[in-house]
Amino acid sequence: MKITFNKYEGTGNDFVMIDNRNGFFPKNNTKLIEKLCDRRFGIGGDGLILLESDNDTDFRMVYYNSDGNESSMCGNGGRCLVAFAKSLNVIQNDTDFIATDGPHHASIFENGTVSLGMKEVDFVKAESDYVFLNTGSPHHVMMVEDLENYDVKTIGAQIRYSDLYGKPGTNVNFVKQIADNHFALRTYERGVEDETLSCGTGATAVAIAMHAIGKTRAHHIYLDVQGGKLEVSFVKEGNKYTNVYLKGPATFVFEGEMEW
Repeated sequence: MKITFNKYEGTGNDFVMIDNRNGFFPKNNTKLIEKLCDRRFGIGGDGLILLESDNDTDFRMVYYNSDGNESSMCGNGGRCLVAFAKSLNVIQNDTDFIATDGPHHASIFENGTVSLGMKEVDFVKAESDYVFLNTGSPHHVMMVEDLENYDVKTIGAQIRYSDLYGKPGTNVNFVKQIADNHFALRTYERGVEDETLSCGTGATAVAIAMHAIGKTRAHHIYLDVQGGKLEVSFVKEGNKYTNVYLKGPATFVFEGEMEW
């Protein structure tokens, strides 16, 4: 059987995109998903995303990590799926879709930038040396010295698998402040089990975490990731962060067919 796919990337976070509105894709075949995401024997990607039909919204997002397992929300993946949906004429420039963490609103602009509404955050755990919060996916956030040379994979894996987070684990973000509303980050992603060039829910988590612990008073944050630049904006209402938006490029790379 042949699978038709598209490849998209958002600041270096890359995804295999498949139109599954007719339900043909074998969603329980973790080995197939892992193979499609393999960078040597498959297409290559940090994850695989299915675009599916939904009765109440424009489409449904189903996201798998590169290890073949269905996972929690992916911000860059959501932005790329919006661009994919537009290419299929499923949407025009604005959309409402459903993902594993609930409904999302998004807009796509002529330059390929996608602004994606993220879930509200009403709980931020701030400790002396780290912050933990869930922005659709769980994130451990910590500030470090010498971010450029930091051993993200080794230390990220140690935290991800530590007793602090148990079996589900967490994503881990390492942060350096550049200016009041400008931060750099590097992310270790669970499911990929390595550093990725960008993480959308991670960038969102860093922006909110830095505001929560007083590192910035800005409500519009600029973030440098390994694969480019992202922006996060939000409104603080009491102890809740609402109107959270992740903005950045979503770029088509190539399309093709693969037999399995």
